[in-house]
Amino acid sequence: MARIYLDNHATTPCDPRVVEAMLPFFTERFGNAASRTHAFGKDAARACEAARAQVAALIHADPSEIVFTSGATESDNLAIKGVVDFHKAKGNHVVTVATEHPAVLDPCRALEREGRARVTVLPVKPDGLIDLEALRAAITPGTVLVSVMAANNEIGVLQPIAEIGRLCHEKGVLFHTDAAQACGKVPIDVGAMDIDLLSLTAHKLYGPKGVGALYVRKRNPRARLTPQMDGGGHENGLRSGTLPVPLIVGFGKACEIAGAEMGEESRRVLALRERLRRFIVDEFDHVRVNGSLDQRLPGNLNVSFEYVEGESLILGMADVAVSSGSACASAKLEPSPVLGALGVNEAVARSSIRFGIGRFTTEAEIDEAWRLLKREVRRLREISPLYSSLVRPGVRR
Repeated sequence: MARIYLDNHATTPCDPRVVEAMLPFFTERFGNAASRTHAFGKDAARACEAARAQVAALIHADPSEIVFTSGATESDNLAIKGVVDFHKAKGNHVVTVATEHPAVLDPCRALEREGRARVTVLPVKPDGLIDLEALRAAITPGTVLVSVMAANNEIGVLQPIAEIGRLCHEKGVLFHTDAAQACGKVPIDVGAMDIDLLSLTAHKLYGPKGVGALYVRKRNPRARLTPQMDGGGHENGLRSGTLPVPLIVGFGKACEIAGAEMGEESRRVLALRERLRRFIVDEFDHVRVNGSLDQRLPGNLNVSFEYVEGESLILGMADVAVSSGSACASAKLEPSPVLGALGVNEAVARSSIRFGIGRFTTEAEIDEAWRLLKREVRRLREISPLYSSLVRPGVRR
């Protein structure tokens, strides 16, 4: 049986159209975009600027506001540390959320350890959404940045980004969002949503690994940053380093495709997700969908199968690629802190599986994945002493 990939939140395959766009820049069009004294360099520079415009168009930004990086993790670090360093005369307070990706939480913790920032980590409601009044109360005169991710990488919950941006601007505070999971999946307009800094990465939207970008607002208000990398002054001095031209070209093409096909793709992916969700909730008792179903990425389904150990379930479905949480924390044995922040107890958190449905997922793959999932959940519950003792005889299994 062919393997089935349902882990599109961890990474996505490169779209063949993206690969086709990139290939010439590995061979005949190999110039350094900073070498503008000859045709090879000028050609590379033009390709990078065209890609910059494609990335900007996806989020309704100006191309001059796009800073290329190695990925969303670097973009998050540049945004958070860059703002804190630049605005230290005003204050050093950062507000973020307990369900953030480690690429946001870890830089915040590092700033705290070094004495460079004071960080408030807000809880979320049981559905994973932030409490806007709690955010309002957390902002102080010394707050320089609020960082709230657009779409959660584990539970797919979409935060009210436009409302958060409006609140931050009312308070005169810069707003950063890690939109790595959201860009290309749901519409984002940095102007309409009052976003000042936005992180994105190519490999989450069918582009290559190793390239991302940080949107940095230029006006009303201007987002000011201190660079975190020195050595050549590339990207308007904000991110030094030779531009990876083939990756940037692929990134641009991926954004162009996402922008053109997002509506139709989202509807198709949502239908597949709902097909799988209905299979699960109609067949099994003691299952829980984690996070809001109304405010959610179309391709995300995070489900707890109580009385089943999640890792055992994943191993039993060896031909189906799914995960038990963030790809960036998969080596850790602790239960998901994201689910913990929702109030999910440890046993239930350990029974959770994340399904990430994407552009190339088919209905036949969903049906086959369901067949294997149903078999394994039944098998594991049959050998579970807890399930046998706590679930009354005759209850649907």
